[in-house]
Amino acid sequence: MASTQARLGQQALALLDVALRVPCIFIIDAIFNSYYDQGSGWVGATGRVLVRVIGVLIFTVVLLLSQKALFKFYTLFLAVLLGLAAVLINYYATSHIDFYSAYYKAALGFRLLPRNGATLWLGMAAVQMIFGIGYVFLLNLQSVFAALVVLDIMIPLWGMMIELPADVRHMIAVVSGLALALNTAVCLAMRLKWFYYSCRYVYLLVRHMYRIYGLQLLLEDTWKRIRFPDVLRVFWLTRVTAQALILVYVVRAVRRESGDAAGGAADGSSDAQGYLFSWDVFWDLTSNLIISGCDSTLTVLGMSAVISSMAHYLGLSILAFIGSTEEEDKRLGFVAPVLFFILALQTGLSSLDPEERLVRLSRNMCLLLTAILHFIHGMADPVLMSLSASHVSSFRRHFPVLLVSVALFVLPVVLSFALWHHYALNTWLFAVTAFCVELCLKVVVSLTVYGLFMVDGFSNILWEKLDDYVYYVRSTGNIIEFLFGVIMFGNGAYTMMFELGSKIRACMMCLHAYFNIYLQAKNGWKTFINRRTAVKKINSLPEVRGDQLRNIEDVCAICYQEFASSARLTPCHHYFHALCLRKWLYIQDTCPMCHQRVYVEDEGRDRAAFSNNNGGYAAPQDGAAADPPAQGENQHGQPVAELLPNGAAGGTHAAGGPPGLDELVEDNDSIEYDEDEWGTQNGSTPIEEEYINDDTDSTED
Repeated sequence: MASTQARLGQQALALLDVALRVPCIFIIDAIFNSYYDQGSGWVGATGRVLVRVIGVLIFTVVLLLSQKALFKFYTLFLAVLLGLAAVLINYYATSHIDFYSAYYKAALGFRLLPRNGATLWLGMAAVQMIFGIGYVFLLNLQSVFAALVVLDIMIPLWGMMIELPADVRHMIAVVSGLALALNTAVCLAMRLKWFYYSCRYVYLLVRHMYRIYGLQLLLEDTWKRIRFPDVLRVFWLTRVTAQALILVYVVRAVRRESGDAAGGAADGSSDAQGYLFSWDVFWDLTSNLIISGCDSTLTVLGMSAVISSMAHYLGLSILAFIGSTEEEDKRLGFVAPVLFFILALQTGLSSLDPEERLVRLSRNMCLLLTAILHFIHGMADPVLMSLSASHVSSFRRHFPVLLVSVALFVLPVVLSFALWHHYALNTWLFAVTAFCVELCLKVVVSLTVYGLFMVDGFSNILWEKLDDYVYYVRSTGNIIEFLFGVIMFGNGAYTMMFELGSKIRACMMCLHAYFNIYLQAKNGWKTFINRRTAVKKINSLPEVRGDQLRNIEDVCAICYQEFASSARLTPCHHYFHALCLRKWLYIQDTCPMCHQRVYVEDEGRDRAAFSNNNGGYAAPQDGAAADPPAQGENQHGQPVAELLPNGAAGGTHAAGGPPGLDELVEDNDSIEYDEDEWGTQNGSTPIEEEYINDDTDSTED
């Protein structure tokens, strides 16, 4: 129970922290969007710019305050507001003879206070008392000063109640306001020391973090500490909601004044309501809200934060639907807003005219949609491959990811058809179509590879060509994707030179050329060279077939499956399936059993008799090769007794003669090596040194 209350308290503090930072964003946005007359001379222009800079700096500092300092700042700010409200009420009340009529007009017709005199004064006294007590409480004044402040606020009202002359009442209100302002200035001046030490503490903390952790971690920590995405999200939603209410009010006022609503107030209100919910008016309101929702850099950031939230929950929903648990796939909430903001900067979205801004925003959203679909394919493809490779037969596990894959194929087709039906060919439509075709190609490649693995899963024999077929399919898709990247680079270059050129677009084209063209071509060529080298290595190794393979009576040390037709022998006398060894050689050039180098350049090396993975021997297939070693000798002519530990040879002869071939075949995991035997290879160079030398040679090759 206590933990639940503590968690709720922390959440409430987090909400309050975000809510208190939002006004700073509103003020900074208003400062950036304010206009001034440039014809007032350079002195006036310099003064306005200086005021703007100071205002932005002040509210930026407030935005970056810690939670405790932020609460204290707003405490002082709210106290100043309460004192200002009390002074304005006193001044406004004493400046009008007929106070109620003036109040009624100022309140826009809302009857908040009673009309008759005595009750009106009591209501105003209650309001001023609340303001005075709140002012005293927030400034934490002592009892004597608190009573004097409340008395100072109430004196002008008492002057009205005893019907003093208008000039006297006005003078009393001015003196009361000046006294309250003086008290407020003194209280704030006494807190200047706290403000100085708070600013100095923040400065020292920022400098320390910058020196220890660097600029990147400092920015990340500040971003998380002030909950900047949440602040931007609340700012944008609040701004759009306020503008929506204003637009609805304006539409209703225009509707009321146009005289279209005839037949009484009730009928007029019903007609206005029906008019507001018509499609044309709804579309106009939505368009205006969208246009005003991206008219500055801060509003674009706010829209990016909203898109981030939507993309994050979309990604989590898709991950839960397809059954993926990868943490890397949860980055959709980060990738989508970054792409949207880059597109907005690249196209200069906030600086465009309203109508052109709406068109450009819709085009950017189409590009963002295709990018999100590509990311979703990246989430679904590993799950699809995992299910097919693990031979999961449950239809309930396959259906969600297959449904997502089909949707990823259908949606780009529908989007391309709709865009080609409504728009003429241009560079933007060409880019969207290229991304859609590329996504469809990726889906086809994924489903083809999925089908190959599923066919292999239902097959009872080893499909040795499966790896080649998968490589051919993926290579074809990668080559076509590379060609699309080159075409998109040309499309971007044409756009930058002849349509809309900008520095940001040039930077993005450089990044595209490096990551999507150069690195992709480099990695593809590296993969091709690795496969060709692996095939060359495999073909250079001797192949074991027939009776020799049956005499060894062992399994592949990589896949633990029996040898059906053939095996490949390594120079270290271990043997594997050719397909398994080739996959291993894609990764490294050493034997999986003893980590010696597999590929030997000398093609005329001695093809001596070889042992199996567990110590058994088999003669080479070539009849002209050397004869198998005699009993009691190894393949180098050395007696086996010299290679066995002390007492092993005696135990062997005591058993009644030399051991047979079956007695030598033991489990490879149960063999124990002496330290000297493991460190040397047949009394010559130590294996560790030879492995290091071979590894050095391989790196030099």
